[in-house]
Amino acid sequence: MNIDRRSFSALVPAFALGGLAPRLARAQAAAFPSKAIRIVCPFAPGGGSDFIARLAAAKLGERVGQTVLVDNRPGAGGVLGTEIGVKAAPDGYTLLLVAGSYTVNPALYKLSFDPVTDITPVIQLSRGAYVLCVNAQVPARTLQELLALARKDPGKLTFASSGAGGHLHVVTEYMFEMAKVKATHVPYKGTGPAVNDLLAGNVDMLFAGTEALMQHVKSGKLRALAVSTAKRLPAYPDIPSVAESGLPDYDVVAWHGLVAPKGVQPAVLARLSSELNAMLRAKDVEDRLEPTGVGAAGGTPEEFGALIRAEITRYGKVIREAGIKAE
Repeated sequence: MNIDRRSFSALVPAFALGGLAPRLARAQAAAFPSKAIRIVCPFAPGGGSDFIARLAAAKLGERVGQTVLVDNRPGAGGVLGTEIGVKAAPDGYTLLLVAGSYTVNPALYKLSFDPVTDITPVIQLSRGAYVLCVNAQVPARTLQELLALARKDPGKLTFASSGAGGHLHVVTEYMFEMAKVKATHVPYKGTGPAVNDLLAGNVDMLFAGTEALMQHVKSGKLRALAVSTAKRLPAYPDIPSVAESGLPDYDVVAWHGLVAPKGVQPAVLARLSSELNAMLRAKDVEDRLEPTGVGAAGGTPEEFGALIRAEITRYGKVIREAGIKAE
């Protein structure tokens, strides 16, 4: 085969670059991180999501020797901050904290991104449960008794949520749809105001995180009827699950995780996954989570991606069937 000098000269840089690009990518990944990492939290400071984001930031920073900052960007049910995180540069230096609301928003809002194909799942950070509580004026002592009251007088019982179309609203409607009963929704602007009105007796029940409700259960001001996960929580073994209380197919996990924009280099993703999994196995992280009734999760990016896809499908069906609308 005859190749003239000019053709050969053009081929040499192409071959050189073809070998150089992967080496450069590996070198960049090996040096990662070489600057501060940002975790975008699409919720206001002070809540459960902010707590998880700040715990992850502090402990990840210790492991990688770089500052990890939390950037709170609340608004529009988490959509505002989510768009900022998803559309950042895919270099591993911007991560997005996501929670259950991430999987209900696609059925409620017209998003400017695809919640499955425009992200790189990184890790599921936490695994917890919601707890269903009633105030002292509600006569029900068990979930079965509460559902019986709802069947006797449809729509009379009221349930609070942190906002119309939020995850707490959707998972409560999911339970009522499964039980074939009706209750009246009373939305609030956040979990805090909902808890306050539950304590005041202005609303009958609330499904929310253990960190928001269990202090009031322990003081006797509220009564816990069930937890949302299929099995009881080790931290609160006396509270039965919804599943064992007559709705065996009900299983809702309250979780948080981290995703990155689409296109993160595999080596960078592997470094993040490895460090975050090691972080979640640390005793001091377990000690911080245990009092809230939340457990460390961990696992592979693929496993977290599968969870996100499954919950988008599940909650989309609930939202359509219940006719749920965003605020």
